Amino acid sequence: MPAPKELDPSRSLPALYGAKLRKLRIMAGLTQRELGALVPIAHSRIAQFELGNETPPRHVSDRLDEILGADGDLKDLWQHLGRFPPPDAFVKFRGYEARAVAMHKYQAHTVPGLLQTEAYAREVMRHALPWCTPKEIDEKVALRLARQSVLAKDNPPLLWAILDEAVIRRSVGGPSVMCNQLAFLLQAAMAPNVEIQVLPFAAGGHAGMGGSVTVLSFENSPNLVYLEGGFLSGMITDRQEVAKHSHRYHRLHALALPPEASVRWIEKAMEEFGTCELT
Repeated sequence: MPAPKELDPSRSLPALYGAKLRKLRIMAGLTQRELGALVPIAHSRIAQFELGNETPPRHVSDRLDEILGADGDLKDLWQHLGRFPPPDAFVKFRGYEARAVAMHKYQAHTVPGLLQTEAYAREVMRHALPWCTPKEIDEKVALRLARQSVLAKDNPPLLWAILDEAVIRRSVGGPSVMCNQLAFLLQAAMAPNVEIQVLPFAAGGHAGMGGSVTVLSFENSPNLVYLEGGFLSGMITDRQEVAKHSHRYHRLHALALPPEASVRWIEKAMEEFGTCELT
């Protein structure tokens, strides 16, 4: 019988719930199959709950709490799961992003998270998530800034970002925030592993009008694509579909200004926001 998979309760709230569930089940002397029969649900669902891959419905969580004598602990954890949805495509994407050797991005609306200043990131979060408290915004901003460490590794990945002109023109947070953000972009573009292109309005219709797209490349694994459009996002691993979206990206790459011209374009746009110092 294979050893059970190790659990990392710090990975997410569903993972914490799963680790607690497994601990209680083992203390009760029950197998996953036996616990599933008592609920009753398929034992494979119990396995998915414990791995943090699936969140149980509320009535199932209440029944698990009752069977295992959890004294409300599972019920309390479930309340938090209800406030914060289970891991979605973006959570998985972050894991892939951390081990990519190259990232090719087209951004339709905002500066890529890996190149955002703290002030800009906070403004983006504040407008995109108006239901979040200031504390929750702070936590999300900290998480976004922590992701930027991937570009500071000894052998950092290539980051090639195509920015729609709207990304540069839209005054997010006011002139000072935007001026510093553009200065940060220019500084980032000086690194040998970062290339930035601007896709001007003058290019007209283009292949990225459906939303932002990221193509990740790996040393020993196939490419994958992450799509963002409105409030929907998704990760694509099917090779044929990845090839189609990579084709879209290459068409955008051909339409955008060359990197050197893009830097000059950003410098000129930056002047319109006034003078600033990188903070």
